[in-house]
Amino acid sequence: MTTATGNTKDGWLGIIEQAEQGVPSTFSKYKAPGLGTQAFAKSIDHTLLKLEATESQIDDLCEEAKKHDFKSACVRLKYVERAVHNLKCSPVVVACVVGFHEGTQTVSEKVREAADAVAAGASELDMVLNWPQLKTKNYELVYTDIAAVRKAAPHSVTLKVILETSQLSQHEIVAGCKISQAAGADFVKTSTGFNGPGASLDNVRLMKSVVGDSVKVKASGGIKTVKECIAMMEAGAERIGTSNGVHIMNETQSSNEEITLVAGDTY
Repeated sequence: MTTATGNTKDGWLGIIEQAEQGVPSTFSKYKAPGLGTQAFAKSIDHTLLKLEATESQIDDLCEEAKKHDFKSACVRLKYVERAVHNLKCSPVVVACVVGFHEGTQTVSEKVREAADAVAAGASELDMVLNWPQLKTKNYELVYTDIAAVRKAAPHSVTLKVILETSQLSQHEIVAGCKISQAAGADFVKTSTGFNGPGASLDNVRLMKSVVGDSVKVKASGGIKTVKECIAMMEAGAERIGTSNGVHIMNETQSSNEEITLVAGDTY
């Protein structure tokens, strides 16, 4: 099978192998936004994805997002319309997850979910890549899956592709990044936070080294403190997904101590 990019399985293997050869032995360190700045707040997607989340909790999420001027409130499809209503006249946008959290839904199911989210007012989509298919090297299907969601959403809608890095080898992370990049993703994202360990510094560094500046990196899963946020940003993440955004912002406001990282810290 040949995808719309013209790549067969062997073609994808060549692209992935070339990307692996380009992974540096030493990674760059990036500058994190200053604590207390708008840029720092705008790096955070304030997230509530529990199945048992209530309307009241979604309302609270949106109020918190407005108060702290986060980039987005990230919710499931059934709460997109409510979140959009709560955030109207606010610079905070609504992000909606797609194919969450398994990633194994059919292409048509993901396309329908993405289209419904956009119709309800979502400005960003966080879709889960079909990582089980990635692991079997069914690269054509993985590409088609992402490309179909990209096509279903206007290009003004930001598309983030969740790799679920906890389930992948380094080779598979590189593959997921290259396929997402080719399919038109705006971000590659580490984790759902619902399946094994979340973001790690090593994986964020790897992802950033693979996609460069053409695609951004979002770190999510298990990020709970300012120190962890800064570490992920210095590793190359430009967006942080967390349900602990309020705690993180309170840390930036209440602590006057310089936040330093110990070499080898991972999260």
